[in-house]
Amino acid sequence: MRWPRATVPAWVVHAGFLGVLLLAGTAYASGGRDQRVVVYTAVTVLPILTFLAALASGNLPDRRPWLLAVAGLVMLFLQHLAWPEWIVDAHLGRAEGALPDLSQSLAHSLFLLGTAMALRRRASADPGGIIDAALFGLCSGGPLWEWVVRPHLPPGAPPIGQALLLGDLLVLCGVAGCLLRLGMMGRPGRGTLAYLVLTAILTLGSTVMSALSPGGSGVWSAELMLAAYLTIASAPVHPDAAEVTTPPHTGAVVSRQRLGWLALALSANPLIAAVQVVRGEGSASLLLPMGSLLVVPLVLLRIHLLSAQRDRAERTLAFHATHDELTGLHNRRHMAAEIDRALADLDRGVLDEVTVLLCDLDGFKPVNDRYGHPAGDAVLREVASRLTAAVRAEDVVGRLGGDEFLILCRGAAGLDAGELRHRITAAVREPIAVLGATVSVGVTTGVAQARPGRCADRDMLIGIADAAMYAGKTRRRDEARERPTRLPSP
Repeated sequence: MRWPRATVPAWVVHAGFLGVLLLAGTAYASGGRDQRVVVYTAVTVLPILTFLAALASGNLPDRRPWLLAVAGLVMLFLQHLAWPEWIVDAHLGRAEGALPDLSQSLAHSLFLLGTAMALRRRASADPGGIIDAALFGLCSGGPLWEWVVRPHLPPGAPPIGQALLLGDLLVLCGVAGCLLRLGMMGRPGRGTLAYLVLTAILTLGSTVMSALSPGGSGVWSAELMLAAYLTIASAPVHPDAAEVTTPPHTGAVVSRQRLGWLALALSANPLIAAVQVVRGEGSASLLLPMGSLLVVPLVLLRIHLLSAQRDRAERTLAFHATHDELTGLHNRRHMAAEIDRALADLDRGVLDEVTVLLCDLDGFKPVNDRYGHPAGDAVLREVASRLTAAVRAEDVVGRLGGDEFLILCRGAAGLDAGELRHRITAAVREPIAVLGATVSVGVTTGVAQARPGRCADRDMLIGIADAAMYAGKTRRRDEARERPTRLPSP
């Protein structure tokens, strides 16, 4: 039996978070070395349990990405079991390059990958904005590293340790930027996203705090990390967690202001490197390549998205320039160009015949008057679909406007114009369901044909078809007027 999706109200989650934070924080600060290890161990288990409970209850859709995130949390827990005093002894943020540093980076990457996969649907509403936020966060990590963390690292910190620490800081900054952007996109899921943002910020703050207190006890750094574990434990049980993957209905626009901030952010790391070179500092070679390894792929992805967006806009403009908006058929301009090309091919001997059929609906106005324009639009769309199905694949169907349609047949290829006209009449005459009612319309078709040796241009061809079509309408009206006056035979 599945549990109810939202197991507790939001205020209960907030109260539980604050209560456990106060209890765990007090116990850690007042306890001895062994007691701190116990408290920290208990806190690292809590998010694993809440995630598993949320997955079992259905409070987290898209189970596989969240299970990947749980794997990252399990790796952090196993790291703590293997090195239980690593946090207590303030090794976090010291760039030692030891196995705990590597395992923590891998665990963070695994958890962040799972979270990113789970939030991909929400991010799809504004992929460009998410990439911009990630770039801004990554680039803001450069000054944080250079002016806050690096000056306080222990002398002789190995390059591998510095690289791991710098990469962790940059990724956390980028993730915080992405999550903030996701939270700004819409109300659904905002409570859970707020806890995820706090997790990234608190983890970042814990790392920085540990770097700023060399040789200290690291109590404040550990307290911040405890708070980070508790925020991530609160995220999956929040009632908003079920909606965190729902794409909000927003239309994101790349504004000049956003591009200006992005350009400023991308200039941060090169400017820092330039200042380092001017000062003669020897560490200029670390920030720039590490930052570039993370920034350049995102910039390329952003350019790809902009290029794809431009291509889609061009295709959309081209489509609307040649197609009717209501029916999706070709419009008058495109049909005129197609007829001109067909007649040119006829003159060159490429085609042996060009046929134009002009179709005008009968009984369409009463449908519009009785059921309204939405019903009339539905009839026009259905007629367009039936005309397309009635002709050959190589024939071109267009809408001239109103209830007039035009069909262009290139080449005879065994085509019998009379047979095609009867097929069109039978297809259009079938009942059409609109707005809970069933209506029927007819069609009158005028045919005009051009063959080699007989001079004809587009206007003449359409004029002949138009005259034939109106002659058919007149004949039908005359027959309708005569029919009621006929007397029954004796």
